[in-house]
Amino acid sequence: MTAYAAVVLAGGAGRRMGGRDKPVLPVGGVPMRERVLTAVADASPRILVGPGPAITGVRLARETPPGGGPVAAVAAGLALLDPEVPVVALLAADLPLLTRDAVGDLLDHLHGVDRPRSAEPASRRGPGTVTVDGACYVDRSGRRQTLCGVWRSAALRTAVDRLTVRRGGAVAGAPLRELLAGLTVREVTWHGAGPEPWFDCDTERDLRRAEEWTR
Repeated sequence: MTAYAAVVLAGGAGRRMGGRDKPVLPVGGVPMRERVLTAVADASPRILVGPGPAITGVRLARETPPGGGPVAAVAAGLALLDPEVPVVALLAADLPLLTRDAVGDLLDHLHGVDRPRSAEPASRRGPGTVTVDGACYVDRSGRRQTLCGVWRSAALRTAVDRLTVRRGGAVAGAPLRELLAGLTVREVTWHGAGPEPWFDCDTERDLRRAEEWTR
């Protein structure tokens, strides 16, 4: 297995949950953020970006300013990564159905050589080889689930730097799609057993559905 790190974003406001801290809400008796961290138990390091509390064996970071959005959270997570770490899983903290197999599938696609299903141009390193910057799941409507994906760390760092310059030195409030625009992405369709791994819990109804799936 190729070495990789994981950055789990846990700083959302949870407005549709009445302002509650979503990632610590339990599904099947286990907080959602801990379910996500378990799915990437073989990642090193594992970084949780949010208000905490800290978890043993997991680095804790905070976006600037607190609540500054996903791009600010990505930047905070990347700041704790050593330059040698080649790949980072970028994950929302409210994905209670994420599994190790689902993450492994993404890593396999990132390192594959098939041409990506993407309109963006791909860079070629040799005959028949296509290098992609990231791989993420795509749902049945064709929408990319970018917070359920794996990315080359260098490509993400370059994207953050480029966006920081374009926005005059700050990325707070920037949408994730603006950060990832221009990156070459392999879109992955889920064919595994069980529910879709990118299912996130934004409402009480979502929590109930996730509970049913984990029984």
